Amino acid sequence: MSLHHSARGRAGLALGAVGASVILLAGCAGGGSSNDGGSSGGGDQIVVGTTDKVTTLDPAGSYDNGSLAVQTQVFPYLVNTDYNSTEVVPDLAESAEFTSPTEYTVKLPKGLKWANGNDLTSSDVKFSFDRNVKIADPNGASSLLYNLDSVSTPDDETVVFTLKTANDQVFPFILTSFPGAIVDEEVFSADAVTPDQDIVDANAFGGPYSITSWDFNKAVEFTPNPEYKGLLAAPENGGVILSYFAESSNMKLAVQEGDIDVAARSLSATDVEDLGTNDKVKVVDGPGGEIRYIVFNFDTQPYGATTPEADTAKALAVRQAVADLVDREAISEQVYKGTYTPLYSYVPEGFTGATDVLKGLYGDGNGGPDAAKAKATLEAAGVTTPVTLSLQYSPDHYGPSSGDEYALVKSQLEADGLFEVDLKSTEWVQYSKDRTSDVYPAYQLGWFPDYSDADNYLTPFFLTNNFLGNHFSDAQTEELILQQAVETDPDKRTQEIEDIQARVAELLSTVPLLQGAQVAVTGTDVDGVILDASFKLRFAPITKK
Repeated sequence: MSLHHSARGRAGLALGAVGASVILLAGCAGGGSSNDGGSSGGGDQIVVGTTDKVTTLDPAGSYDNGSLAVQTQVFPYLVNTDYNSTEVVPDLAESAEFTSPTEYTVKLPKGLKWANGNDLTSSDVKFSFDRNVKIADPNGASSLLYNLDSVSTPDDETVVFTLKTANDQVFPFILTSFPGAIVDEEVFSADAVTPDQDIVDANAFGGPYSITSWDFNKAVEFTPNPEYKGLLAAPENGGVILSYFAESSNMKLAVQEGDIDVAARSLSATDVEDLGTNDKVKVVDGPGGEIRYIVFNFDTQPYGATTPEADTAKALAVRQAVADLVDREAISEQVYKGTYTPLYSYVPEGFTGATDVLKGLYGDGNGGPDAAKAKATLEAAGVTTPVTLSLQYSPDHYGPSSGDEYALVKSQLEADGLFEVDLKSTEWVQYSKDRTSDVYPAYQLGWFPDYSDADNYLTPFFLTNNFLGNHFSDAQTEELILQQAVETDPDKRTQEIEDIQARVAELLSTVPLLQGAQVAVTGTDVDGVILDASFKLRFAPITKK
């Protein structure tokens, strides 16, 4: 494998167009990157608004965009992506490279410090990965470390990751995402998620910012961290306040009135359309890769493995009937005014290996619904109709239109008498716990990619030990996923990615609905990229004129 990341390299790699998607920008791009970190920041304090929610500040206990929006500001990463590139290059590291087919070696600079003055060494790195694997929190991202065998530290500045399988094509990308965050071993627990306030009180931060005030899912105050010595430019602002809104309508009003500088995730399509005509704000589009989908719990869905009427064939027929009945085009146009577009597979358009396999398999064969086909599928499996289906969604995590989206899904499933849908909602903090505790037979999720590779739409979802925790397990899918991750021939790997989607489309662990991204609205006096080409929200470049 010829992945070698030379010290501070930053050759650009343009991200291919991802259909109907949006990058979170604030005016024009900020200044170039610098490895000189260590500035105390300058300029005005920036106020960013969001309706998103944090699950936990500890990277071992979360795998959601709301948590990442905070973590990526305050924790260091060995490697990362520059603002306008998807190429993996050193961040905290001086160099990072494969020194053998199964060894990825990272060299750290001497003299690194946490914001609290503790030494930051290879021991912290090993501790961070070991604890992530040991904790294996159901809401965490430890499943991405499936190919990690061990971490060793020959000296204070050297880390060697030994992998189970050679020629891993995605491991460097994984290091830029959730499990790649490095934490202070003198503060964090080795075997449990560390409470948010303990982290804040200990000032256990090593990214561009420290957190100086923490009011869970209400407000966070970020202050530039002078100890940060990484890839990204030092903050160009004097700090950031992240303000949480319960309702997107209130966030819309706040950005209109100038009470906040940036409105990030999430505004409704109607709000964005309205703000687009307001000369006091800017609405900026760009690349993205969000998907929205329905998850089935293979234990508790109708005819699931732990239900009294458990029947594998009937359970599959129920999932297939749902896939036959959903009308993605109607959801796209009626709820999202075309800002999200129909998704007919698992890897969205614009990524290598993307297909539209679901379009031909289900519904009318052209992307539309087909009630007669759904009825025939259920009858052939001996399923009594109407099928009672409990369906859950989060009203606060995936934007204000989720209620309308799932009301329309309910209507589509019930229109021909084949389903009776018990539709309920739960706010995200509780929702994130319930969904991994078998509370919801079928439920809403959305996904922002951690890294710009098709693998990120497959590995987290469809390995046996997956992020969904929905009890899906298929040996053929597992073999294909592990195979594509180490395939060095691009054409063969593309075919394997397509084969994975074809297999999962037959089994329907999830039913994809839409693809797109979020849009930011900023004051006209705000400049600086705040969501880069690799989909991370970054505060450091934001400035006010």
